[in-house]
Amino acid sequence: MATVMEFLHTATLVHDDVIDRADTRRSRPTVNALYGNETAVLMGDWLYMSAFETTLTERSLPILDILTRVTRKMTEGELLQLTLLGQTDVSESQYLDVLQRKTSYLFSACCEIGAILGKASERQQESLRDYGLNLGTAFQLIDDLLDFTSNDDVLGKAAGVDLLGGKVTLPLIYLTEADDDAREMIRIVLNDESYNSVAREDLLDAVERVGALERARLRADEYAEKARAALDNLPESEYCDSLRAIPSYVLDRDR
Repeated sequence: MATVMEFLHTATLVHDDVIDRADTRRSRPTVNALYGNETAVLMGDWLYMSAFETTLTERSLPILDILTRVTRKMTEGELLQLTLLGQTDVSESQYLDVLQRKTSYLFSACCEIGAILGKASERQQESLRDYGLNLGTAFQLIDDLLDFTSNDDVLGKAAGVDLLGGKVTLPLIYLTEADDDAREMIRIVLNDESYNSVAREDLLDAVERVGALERARLRADEYAEKARAALDNLPESEYCDSLRAIPSYVLDRDR
């Protein structure tokens, strides 16, 4: 089942790179950059189908239900994101809804399936489901922050591309709440699909000036703490200790 989840995850990445027109991931060329969009789309589809084919060997309807549900939510997240591309008035709730559908529910499914395979109680299964959801949200919040604050070499992919791709993430949402003039800067970058007219450094200075980066970081901290709290219903063990350590790793990572 771990292989199944990796197949699903990789399928989403391959398809995302096509949608985002990304050329690199983890410092390596993407499938679409190497072989074209047609091959990348078909490869993603093959990974999806292989994941479900392998799942059938478990003969577990609850697990199949979880995978079907998470696949639907991830697809909905992509579709919802398309409706928000290029908009400067995205709300925090809209942003979090897309983020959780695209990322958090996959984390949650991994944890819940692990609980089922480990014959956990219903309460423990629910706790691990919540753990994954909150951990995944914290992870993606940090990922969106790193797109702002990191660089190409550290990230292993192009930095600052979220806005160029039409995506207004949480730091920019907080910036527009604090500074009405910043909305015009964001609109120019969205229209130009480049930082030629408005420098990326100017936007970074603006989000730092109004405390938007720190505010977004605090939101990630909140979800990380919720993830840790969800583990309170699990028996103490070295494995539970490892799960408790993951949110800190997520918050402190630089790539």
